[in-house]
Amino acid sequence: MKTHRILLTAALATTMATAGCTTDPETGQRRISKAAIGGIGGALGGYLLGDVVGGRRDRTEKIIGAGIGGLAGAGIGAYMDKQERALRERTAGSDVQVIRRGDDLVLNLPSGITFAYDSATVQPQFQKTLDQVAQTLGEYNQTYVDVYGHTDSIGSDAYNQALSERRATSVADYLASHGVQAARIATRGYGKTQPIASNDTEEGRAANRRVEIKIVPVTQNDVRG
Repeated sequence: MKTHRILLTAALATTMATAGCTTDPETGQRRISKAAIGGIGGALGGYLLGDVVGGRRDRTEKIIGAGIGGLAGAGIGAYMDKQERALRERTAGSDVQVIRRGDDLVLNLPSGITFAYDSATVQPQFQKTLDQVAQTLGEYNQTYVDVYGHTDSIGSDAYNQALSERRATSVADYLASHGVQAARIATRGYGKTQPIASNDTEEGRAANRRVEIKIVPVTQNDVRG
């Protein structure tokens, strides 16, 4: 596992070094990607490469209780491939970024389209996109779903921590009320501790105000353990 994470981090660092260029898996085109700002920086910080919120053992008990089985072998990658494709298709044009890291997926939801300033209420115009995310997660239910909230650096540590937690909970509650089993979902607020861009500019602060949904496959080893 440590070797896998080291190799994955090195690969992401190489991506960053190539001027933030990425290859769109659907079109094959190379382009400057928002993910170079909005996702890869966070991965290099380490928190997106960690375990699921609350620890896999406690989360798996809930998964088993909900009657969800695990994936095995090559089936894991194929399952996540299909889910990734569906998420990309259903969020196209929405500014939601779908980022693949090994067998995990991360959705970056910029707060500019998700929430009004200083609010934790999902904006009505974003609900249709979040409905599509919820539908996809409901169809591909053999996954853990972690929802992370983040803020920029303006304001006190305590205020930003609370706001990040409220935003993560708001998205999680929305997903749970639209067909995603609550047993699969956990939340964590990071406040302003995980910036992915400079807080010295408005553009950077806007990038830092975000919610991320991390999607991790449930394996047969998990449910046997």
